Amino acid sequence: MPSNNRLSQEVKQQALDLLYSRYPDFGPTLAHEKLSEVHQLKLSVETVRKLMMVTGLWKSKRAKKLVVHQMRARRACPGELVQIDGSPHKWFEERGPSCTLLVFIDDATGRLMELYFASAETMFSYSEAVRRYLTQYGKPMALYSDKNGIFKVNIKNALSGTGMTQFGRAMKELDIKILCANTPQAKGRVERAIQTLQDRVVKEMRLKRIASIEAADQYAPEFIADFNARFAVAPRNSRDAHRPLLSSDNLDHILTWQEPRVLSKNLTF
Repeated sequence: MPSNNRLSQEVKQQALDLLYSRYPDFGPTLAHEKLSEVHQLKLSVETVRKLMMVTGLWKSKRAKKLVVHQMRARRACPGELVQIDGSPHKWFEERGPSCTLLVFIDDATGRLMELYFASAETMFSYSEAVRRYLTQYGKPMALYSDKNGIFKVNIKNALSGTGMTQFGRAMKELDIKILCANTPQAKGRVERAIQTLQDRVVKEMRLKRIASIEAADQYAPEFIADFNARFAVAPRNSRDAHRPLLSSDNLDHILTWQEPRVLSKNLTF
């Protein structure tokens, strides 16, 4: 005798039609979200997974050999540490140019704080992303990055310069520390977030037919709100560690490329 909870053939066929026509390369979890939230089909994630496996849209992945890395404890307060990284990728697939997505994620909560699409990962693109971040949230205590030359001087025994990059100098003026990770695993939260973004953002922008950096930046706040509602966690301490911008924090001046020069008697540099 068939179960009362058995999926009706009509709903099953409707789900399959949508999976084939709109979501053929989606994973079961993301496909389930679209079927339930966009098309109001009442199926479980497991049901969607089984439908996709039976029809060949999804293959069960063999479990990889587990490599255990000691997980660094999250910081206690929002704004205490913000992990940052850039990801060059074909974010628009074949609809537009490859570009870089700059990602800012709060360590305490896992919340996406800023997504900034740029043509390349440069001091100027990070400065613009930081400007947007500071204007919205205030100053975090510290940024956690890799050892990219934007954040750290990598020339040993440099004979000139201040020992800081342009971005580092700007953050020092704003009283924001830069901490550089020694390994990719150390900043694993932003690394894992980028893996998720390369899957979800690409597919969401495909559905919305977004094909330019300008359109992607306009869409970013909508994606951030949805991502945080699904994946962010509560902090151990709800105190916000962000500090307000001071009247002396002139971002138009601080977030620029600055080099000291000597003016000679002949009025040349």
